[in-house]
Amino acid sequence: MSVKPGKYRHFKGNEYEVITTALHSETLEEMVVYRDLNNPGKTWVRPAEMWHEEIEHDGCQVNRFTPI
Repeated sequence: MSVKPGKYRHFKGNEYEVITTALHSETLEEMVVYRDLNNPGKTWVRPAEMWHEEIEHDGCQVNRFTPI
């Protein structure tokens, strides 16, 4: 399941912009390349599988990232 470029909200409230996806050079795992909209100088990478995870937060199941 690929991640589309655009803006997303993390379950903790911060907003990020997905720039693109890339493949890990060793494992070919899909990675999400994204930047912090509150601190544009920071660029992050996270496995796409984690991007789509549902996690437990305050006793509820929530999406780690939600499109905005």
